Amino acid sequence: MAEQKRDYYEVLGVDRNADEATIKKAYRTLAKKYHPDMHPGDEECEKKFKEASEAYAILSDPEKKSQYDQFGHAAFENGGGGYGGFDFSGADFSDIFGDIFGDIFGGGGRRRSASNGPMKGANIRTSVRITFNEAVFGTEKELDLTLKDPCPTCKGSGAKPGTSKETCTKCGGKGQVVFTQQSFFGTVRNVQTCPDCQGTGQVIKEKCPDCQGTGYVASRKKIKVTIPAGIDNGQSVRIREKGEPGTNGGPRGDLLVEVMVQRHPIFQRQDYNIYSTVPISFAVAALGGEIMIDTVDGKVIYEVKPGTQTDTRVRLKGKGVPTLRNRDVRGDHYITLVVQVPDKLSHKAKELLREFDKESDNSLEAVKEFTDSKETKEKKKKGFFK
Repeated sequence: MAEQKRDYYEVLGVDRNADEATIKKAYRTLAKKYHPDMHPGDEECEKKFKEASEAYAILSDPEKKSQYDQFGHAAFENGGGGYGGFDFSGADFSDIFGDIFGDIFGGGGRRRSASNGPMKGANIRTSVRITFNEAVFGTEKELDLTLKDPCPTCKGSGAKPGTSKETCTKCGGKGQVVFTQQSFFGTVRNVQTCPDCQGTGQVIKEKCPDCQGTGYVASRKKIKVTIPAGIDNGQSVRIREKGEPGTNGGPRGDLLVEVMVQRHPIFQRQDYNIYSTVPISFAVAALGGEIMIDTVDGKVIYEVKPGTQTDTRVRLKGKGVPTLRNRDVRGDHYITLVVQVPDKLSHKAKELLREFDKESDNSLEAVKEFTDSKETKEKKKKGFFK
């Protein structure tokens, strides 16, 4: 008994009112998924691939689609023997299989448009190193680069003076060639960029002796780049039309300058805020007082509050990095105050500290009195203190 065919719309997974673009998109997805070259020896995938191809061959043809919508599979019962022997000769798969073969075989069969129109040149990438403060406030740098310009001898044509480019005989000036490829449906036509003229539609018989037919000559140039205030490490500045020359009258590409910001010995940056650590003496921490703080704007005086503890963080509003959009809007500068403990003391300083300690609630004398008390000694014997 012959196998019952599935509904073509069901095979492609589309609605009966689907338009041509939807049907083509659905088939392209299934063809890539089940193509036999992607699943060698898998009979089930091959079966699904042929089933989807048969459905597309019918539904992509307005006349056949109309017949199928009216009579179903019966409209083609005499046209073939199912998708094992279906006649695909009237179906055009070239528009789809240019993409499919390109994905499977690495782009060799991908359909390409002609490239003999104006095309923008390639971008050039380089880098520049700046200081932390230059990144904060902006700067201007001069780059020494090798750039291409139209050859003065041939005026950019690439042809020897007195000669000119000729129409490519391989593609007839179209920039594309048609080639065929065997598939399950027989011979499939595909379009490819012409290998002789590289898609330009023209070839150079006699090349310019100065540029060797390229149409361009390279030279060293100095390019000024303005680094905006607030730029961060790894960000880039784009200079329009300072890249590779375009082709066939197309504009030049752009120059992309990546900014490398040197580390600062004191400051660290996070977004538009700056962070640093400032040591303060024990006396200033306890009594309060003025200290000098380094910022990107220079030194500023800050009033430390009495009783400030170590690792206290304070904020200097608006002393951070300018934003790229508005240099008048700046982040903040956060300072961590660290109380410094002196490792060397004079005899007088030690005596003064001892006097200070006696006045403290947690002084050494108070600790000694507590340790030497009778009550504490009894608790030690009982293992109260571990």
